[in-house]
Amino acid sequence: MNSKEPSRVQNNKKSHFLNKLRTIKYDYWLIAILILAAFLYAWNIWEAGEANNFYTAAVVSMTKSFKNFWYASFDPAGFITVDKPPVALWFMTISAKIFGVHGWSVVLPSILFGIGSVYLIYNLISKRFGRIPARIAALIMTLTPIVVADSRTNNMDATLIFFLLLSFWFVQKAVLKQQQRYLWIGFALIGFSFNIKMLQAFMVLPALYLYYWLAAQTNWKKKLAHLSIATIFLAVFTLFWPLSVDLTNSSNRPYEGGSETNSALELAFGYNGTQRLLGQTTGTGGAFPGMGNSSKKNGKSMTPPSGKKSKKPSGTKANKSMTPPSGSKKSAKGNPPAMPNSNKKSGSKTQAGNAPKMAGGKTGNTGNAPTGGGTGGGGSGAFNIGTAGPFRLLQKELGPQISWLMLIALFGLVSSYAYFRGSKMKKWYSLNSQRTELWLWIGWLVPVAGFFSIASFFHPYYMIMLAPAIAALAGVGIYTMVKQWREKSFWSMLLPLSILSTSILQAWYLNNYYPTLSWVLLIAGIIISIPLFVLPWIAIKLKNKRAWPIAALIIVLLAPTWWSLTPTLAGSSDGIPSAGPSLLTALGNGGGMGDSQVDSTLLTYLEKHQGKAEYLFATDDSSTASPYIIATGKAVMAMGGFNGTDKAITLSQFKKLVKEGKLKYYYSGGKTGGSNNEIVSWIKKHAKKVNLKTKNSITGSASSVTVSTKTETKTIPQTPSQNNEDSSSTPPTKPSGSNKQPQNGQGPSGQAPSGQKPSGNKKPSGKKMTKSQMKKLQKNMKQPGMKEPSSMGQGQGGPGQSGTLYDLSSIYK
Repeated sequence: MNSKEPSRVQNNKKSHFLNKLRTIKYDYWLIAILILAAFLYAWNIWEAGEANNFYTAAVVSMTKSFKNFWYASFDPAGFITVDKPPVALWFMTISAKIFGVHGWSVVLPSILFGIGSVYLIYNLISKRFGRIPARIAALIMTLTPIVVADSRTNNMDATLIFFLLLSFWFVQKAVLKQQQRYLWIGFALIGFSFNIKMLQAFMVLPALYLYYWLAAQTNWKKKLAHLSIATIFLAVFTLFWPLSVDLTNSSNRPYEGGSETNSALELAFGYNGTQRLLGQTTGTGGAFPGMGNSSKKNGKSMTPPSGKKSKKPSGTKANKSMTPPSGSKKSAKGNPPAMPNSNKKSGSKTQAGNAPKMAGGKTGNTGNAPTGGGTGGGGSGAFNIGTAGPFRLLQKELGPQISWLMLIALFGLVSSYAYFRGSKMKKWYSLNSQRTELWLWIGWLVPVAGFFSIASFFHPYYMIMLAPAIAALAGVGIYTMVKQWREKSFWSMLLPLSILSTSILQAWYLNNYYPTLSWVLLIAGIIISIPLFVLPWIAIKLKNKRAWPIAALIIVLLAPTWWSLTPTLAGSSDGIPSAGPSLLTALGNGGGMGDSQVDSTLLTYLEKHQGKAEYLFATDDSSTASPYIIATGKAVMAMGGFNGTDKAITLSQFKKLVKEGKLKYYYSGGKTGGSNNEIVSWIKKHAKKVNLKTKNSITGSASSVTVSTKTETKTIPQTPSQNNEDSSSTPPTKPSGSNKQPQNGQGPSGQAPSGQKPSGNKKPSGKKMTKSQMKKLQKNMKQPGMKEPSSMGQGQGGPGQSGTLYDLSSIYK
């Protein structure tokens, strides 16, 4: 054989590959849409701070060992897990291993999966309906506000949507190629998705069963056999992780956070399952504030508007963004925010004390933005989900996140179902390949919309579950409505009806923030609808009249496009993601569970005295523990898990850890009503309080204080009358040399941080700071010893609330 023959074969293969690349027809519109998605999802993400610090702390812990990685341990010691499965966190941990733990590195997988979801929508639609509907659908998916917000965080939702769409892609391929293995892969991916966010993944299962039954070109017996085998794959990939947890001895793994029986299956079907529908309860029987249906007939906010105080029932698993910032008394209604300038962030980028090793340190993740009565865009409340009923998804609590084009999707469904009726069909409901494809998206939309219309407990950012179905149906529907209008068919009125009704709905959403612009949009919608109604009846030829439909579509895309831009312009990466103009105001930080304070005095003392103890300290819940895990990479015990209500440790187990020297300190972060009251009572009875010397950043004087994590650097003179009183019950006094002291929780909202008085400025609370004032404030906060203000406390027990340090090692001396 000629020795040159192998090289010739290799060259021929290479040439064939290059020729194949040259013959690929690129859709440049799709490329432009993907670039737009990358911009919206990724711009400014390098200043993400800690993103959702609950999950970021878990990523830090999961990088420490494979055991932590497999079980999604919240803390490096493997004491307790997060309250979700680990798959989404696996991708974040891999990214953190490659790039290091930064805000942007833990968010990077969500960005990539968000962009991937846009491409999958295009691919799924183009197979049956062509490129034009696919482009429109991809653009709508890209410009859905909650998709942008979710793709900019390290929550699980963007990852979940990608794998659900990938599952649909494989099942569609099984139908087109008539090969069963793709069906099995598709159902296996649903099981894989279960281990991203549990039963939420199963919402779309009816769509896959229905679609394959209608679309597969084989007899019913084979369909039944194929789906039975696919269900086995679904079960295997669903149960592989939770069974691995439940079958492992509890002493050899972390406690399953969020569960009441230390079981992953119980977590899935309880807290992350039926209780979402019926109303969330915690291990201590408390209910979430704002949970369930609003008692108000008009469906207004179930949480107080920003600036009003609300009492949290003890033992509740309230989200950390529920407490409104002090001083934000005005709603955004009738007070539209100004366009953002180059200073987009609503807080400083620096962190107080020993800052975590994070990129940026953005603080725009906490606080409830003004929402005009609890409705509208960003920051409308972690549990503000409107009134249950058939129109809940169109209400102002949820609609601005997802429903801008909902009516177009519904009108488009009617239009496309009529448009794709073949000439040979005897009955109006007969199926062909396009109509079968429509049932795939109907099967996605109906169960998901139905669940969220009646469920009692979920977050508004879960609305991303509706985005693919709305995008697909609206993309195809817009295409068919324009076609029918130009052809002057019986269905030609669907286009103007959809434009007019959508304009009215959007104007209603806009009114809370931009009253004048809402009227402009409404009038424009009416004006553009008139020729759309009239032209089919008076024009002789409409085939070349494209300007009117294009102008109409541009009008109805303007508002959702602006809403989608707000998270990008604000540079937000929130634990409770949302979109809306509130993000661009001084107090518009709709997230919660974002960047947080580390008390440098407390941390320095603990690191100096930790010795050989396994834990840096123990505390009530994860909101207090998270920033210290991120900052140090050391184990901090969150006894009650996410919110302090998990029964993860008994008093006897706690005593054993203390006696063995594995745990030397307990820090009371001010939380009350957790599940560990017996342990806390024992600590307060037997342990010794620690008094530290902390330096006042204004006066330079030193005072003896009980450790506090209040964001202001306040001093409490230690007098005999105070003895061992908790700092949480001792009213702070003004530091010497400070004439005016802002209230706790006020951040860069037009007021100076604690003890820092901007010269010549007396901005009233709630007003937007000027660019120069913001820069001056940020410069002051970068000075040594200056602590960064926070717009609010981090919820129950979190930074921003009083706390006391107890020395446990003294108990058994």
